Amino acid sequence: MAPCCSDSNCSNSSKREITSTEVSTHGPPFKTQIGHTTVICGSLPEILGELYHGNHHHGHHIQPAVRLKDTLLAHKETNHCSKTLLHPPAPASGSSKVSSCSEKLCCVRKLSGHVHEIDTDSTTSQSCVEKIGEDSQDSSSTIVEIDDNGISCQVERVVLNVQGMTCTGCESNLRKVLDSIGAISNIKTSLLLAETEFNLKPSEVLHSGNIGHVIEQMTGFSCIKANSSGEELDLILPAGVSVPDGPFPSGLTSMISVGREKIRITYDPKVVGARTLLQDPFFQSAQFASAPTSQDVASGRKETHKSLLLTAISVILTIPVLVLAYANLPDRKVVYGSISLVLATLVQLVAHGFYIKAYKTLRYSRMIEMDMLVVLSTTTAYVYSVIAFAFMAAGRTLSTGGFFETSTLLITLVLVGRTAAAYSRHKAVESISIQSLQVQNAIIVDPKDRNREIDSRLLQYGDIFQVLPDTRIVTDGKILEGETEVDESLITGESTLCLKKPGMTVIAGSINHSGRLLVELTRLPSENTIQSISAMVDEAKSSKARVQEIADRVAGYFTPVVIGIAIIVFVAWVSVGKALRHESTSTACIHAMTYAISTLIVSCPCAIGLAVPMVLLVAGGVGARYGLIFKTAGTIEIGRKISHVIFDKTGTLTQGNPSVVDSSYLTTTDLSSVILALTNNSKHPVSSGVNRLMQTLQSEVSKPVHLEHVISVPGKGIEATSEGLQIRGGSAQWLGVENSPVVQKLLQRKLTIFCVDVSGSLAAVFGLQDQLRPDSLSTIQELKRRGISISLLSGDNEHVVKAIGEHLGIAPEKTRSCCTPAQKQAYVKKQLAIPNSTVLFCGDGTNDAVALAQASIGMQMGGGTDVAQSAADAILMNSSLKRIITLIDLSRSFHRRVVFNFIWSFVYNVFAILLAAGVIPKVRIPPAYAGLGELVSVLPVIAIAMQLRWKKF
Repeated sequence: MAPCCSDSNCSNSSKREITSTEVSTHGPPFKTQIGHTTVICGSLPEILGELYHGNHHHGHHIQPAVRLKDTLLAHKETNHCSKTLLHPPAPASGSSKVSSCSEKLCCVRKLSGHVHEIDTDSTTSQSCVEKIGEDSQDSSSTIVEIDDNGISCQVERVVLNVQGMTCTGCESNLRKVLDSIGAISNIKTSLLLAETEFNLKPSEVLHSGNIGHVIEQMTGFSCIKANSSGEELDLILPAGVSVPDGPFPSGLTSMISVGREKIRITYDPKVVGARTLLQDPFFQSAQFASAPTSQDVASGRKETHKSLLLTAISVILTIPVLVLAYANLPDRKVVYGSISLVLATLVQLVAHGFYIKAYKTLRYSRMIEMDMLVVLSTTTAYVYSVIAFAFMAAGRTLSTGGFFETSTLLITLVLVGRTAAAYSRHKAVESISIQSLQVQNAIIVDPKDRNREIDSRLLQYGDIFQVLPDTRIVTDGKILEGETEVDESLITGESTLCLKKPGMTVIAGSINHSGRLLVELTRLPSENTIQSISAMVDEAKSSKARVQEIADRVAGYFTPVVIGIAIIVFVAWVSVGKALRHESTSTACIHAMTYAISTLIVSCPCAIGLAVPMVLLVAGGVGARYGLIFKTAGTIEIGRKISHVIFDKTGTLTQGNPSVVDSSYLTTTDLSSVILALTNNSKHPVSSGVNRLMQTLQSEVSKPVHLEHVISVPGKGIEATSEGLQIRGGSAQWLGVENSPVVQKLLQRKLTIFCVDVSGSLAAVFGLQDQLRPDSLSTIQELKRRGISISLLSGDNEHVVKAIGEHLGIAPEKTRSCCTPAQKQAYVKKQLAIPNSTVLFCGDGTNDAVALAQASIGMQMGGGTDVAQSAADAILMNSSLKRIITLIDLSRSFHRRVVFNFIWSFVYNVFAILLAAGVIPKVRIPPAYAGLGELVSVLPVIAIAMQLRWKKF
C-alpha cells in the first residue's frame, strides 16, 4: 500500500491509497483518480485513445514533444502495468514526461493543465517516471517511482560525459559497473557520443553530485555531469578574483568552477535573459568566455589529444631502445641494457592507463577485455627482459637474451592504433554533426532601432534580430519585416528555395538569399531547430540496433577465448621445442612465449565492437542531411525489409493545404463567427481550410463567439456548445448527413466535405480540394517497382479517396475511406499479421498517431502534429515522399556495410591469430610488430563506414 501523494502540499485532503492489484486490472485501459492526478495504465494505443477522449473532453490540447513508441517495437499487444506513478513534484514548468516499465506503459496526465510532453522508455524495469506541470525549469526534475513493495522513491535522470572509453569493451565495462549499482536503472551508454545516462535513486551516500566520482573510481574513466536544465554560460574571472559570493541574482540556478579562472553558470531564461544577468553587479568583474563545442565533439577532441600526447612520448622513448637493439654499436651490453631498462620502464609508466582499466574492469565488472591482452603481453615481455638483464649483469646470459624493444614497440604501436582510431571516430562524429550550422553571432535591433552585433548565446526572449542577405539565420523566429527566399536544404534536405514573408517563420541554420529581414526570436539558440534535430540524431546514435547486441556478446567472449588460444599456443610450441627441436626447457619456453605474446596482442575485438555503431553513426548523419531523422537505431536496421507502405491521404499524399471551392448555407443566420470559433484551434488541414475562409468573411463589426466544452474527436470532427446550442463540424458520416442532396452534389465532384450542424440541423456544407504532392505518383511507382505493396487510408469520403487511389495506381481493395484512428490501427495490425511483413505507415496528423505507433516503422511528415511526431520512428523534415526510398536505400547500405565489417573482423582475426601463432610455416608476426593489429583491424571498419557519407541517395 502506498499513499497517493508524496507531496505534503497536495490539496487533496482525502489522500487515498491504491494497490498494485488495483492497477493491474485487465480489460480496457485502467484509469483512476489520485488527488488531482489521473493515472492511466494500458497499451499505447489504448492510452492514446483515452488521452484523446479525456483531454478533448476537458477542452485540453495534448502536445507531446518527445516519443511514445520505445516499448512498441517488441511489444505491440496490451500489457497492463503492475506499478504506477503517483504524485510528482508540485507543478513547475515545461514538460510532462511519462516513462514506462519494460513491456508496459503507464501514462499520467494532470487534468488542470496541459500535457506538454510524453516520453516512454522501454529499457527500465522500474516503474513509471514522471514530471507534470506548466513551466518546468529542470528537465531532470524529481521522478517518483513505486517499487514492488508499494514504497515510493524519488529518482533523478543523470547524464554524464565519459572520457577514456576506447572500444566497445570499455562501454561494456561501464554498463556492467552501472548495473552493479543498485540505485541506478534505465541505463543508456554510447561509445561514439562518449556519454551515459541513467535513472538514479539519490541517497545521502550516493547522489547526482558524487555519482560521477564513484563511477570514475570503479572504471578509471573521467565522468563529468552534463547540464540537464536551464541555459549555460562560461565566464572568465580576472587573475586574483575569487568566485562571486553572496545570494544569487534572480534566475541564476547554479554556478560551478570548470577550470582555472573559469566558472560555468546556469540560469533560467524564462526568468532572466543572458545580457540582463551579466549586467548584474554580481558578475561585474567577469568576462565572457569563448563558445564551447558540442559535448560529443569536445569529448572526442580531448580524448584524441590525450592519446596523441601519450603516443608521442612513447615514440620518443622507444626510438632509442630500437637503436640500441638493432644498431651496430660497440660491445657494451650492460650499459645499453641499463639504458633500455630505464626507457622501457618509462614506456610502461606511460601505458599505466592499460593497467588501471584492466584491473578495474576485472575487479568491478568481472570482465577480461582488450586492455588485459595488452597488459598480459607487454608485461610478460617486460618482466622477462628485466630478468634477462639481471642475469646478464650477473654474468649469466640467457640463451635468448632480453627484448626490451618488444615491450616498448608493442606499447607504442598499440597507442598509435588507438590514436588513429580515436581520431577517426572524432572526425566521423564531427563530420556528421549539424551543430556547425549554428551561427555564433547575431545582429540585434534595440528599441531605438540601433543595430549591434552580439554573441548568439546572449540572445534572450523578446529580442528582434536582423538577417542580412547571404547570411545564415541565427535561430528560429517569426518575420516582422522583409521578404526573401530562404535555402533550408541543410536542415530539411529540400533544395527548392522557400519564399518567406512577414508573419512566416524561419528556422535556424537556413540561409537568407536576397532580402533583409527583421525577425522576432521565438526559440533560443540552445533550443532551436538545429538543437532539436541534433538531439534526435544523438538519440538514435545512442540507441542500439539488434545486431549490435550480437556483436557485443561476441566481443565479450572474444578476449577470454584469445587468452585460451595463447595458452594452447604456448604449450604447443614448448612441446615442439622439446620434442622436435631438442631445445632446453628454458629456450623452448622463451620461444613459445614470443608466439603467445604475438597471439595475445595481434587479435582485436574492437573491430567487431565498432562494426555496427560506426556505420550507425554515419547513417544517422546522412539521413539528417537528406531531412530524414531517425529516432531509433532499429529504424535504420529494418528499413530494408519494408514490404508494405501505408499512406494517410491529407497532408501526406496531398499537400495538406485544402481550400474551399464550394459552400452552401442552409440557414439565414450568419454562422461565420461560430464556425471560425469552432475551427480556430484545430490543426486538421480540412478544419484549417474552412477557418481560413471564415477569416476572410469577418468584418470589423463581427463579434467573437465564445464556445464551451470544445471537444476534438479524432477522425470525425469538432463539437462544442454555445448559448445552450450544440455546434458540430466534421465529416458528413459523423453528422449522419451523407445522404443530403447538398452533400451528394459535392461528393459527385469528388470534393472533401466539411459539414456544420446546429443542434442536429444541417446548417452549412463546404467542399474542399487539395493538391497531390508533386512526387506522390513517382514515389508510389518506384515502391511498386520494388515489389512493395501500397495502401491508402483516409478519414475522407469514399469518392475523394477512390479518385486519388485511381490516379496514383493504388488497387481499390487497398484503399479505405472514412477511417477512424482505431480502424487505421486495425488495418496496420492486419498487415503485420502477414508472415515476414514489415509495415511502414506514413502520416502527419493526431489521428495517425495510433497507426504510427502500431506499425513496424512510423514515419511522420514534416509539419505534422506533436502527437504524430511522438509516436513516429522517423521524421521527415521536408515534404518529399522520395525520402521513403532514401530510408530503404540507406538501410540497405547500412546492412551491407555492417555485414562487410563483420566479415572483415572475422577474417582478420582468424588469419592474424594463425600468423601470430606460427601455424603457417616460415611465416609469422614478430611480437614487436603485433601491436599494429588494432590499427590494421579498426581502420578499414571506420573507412567503410565513412564511405557511406559520400554515397548519393
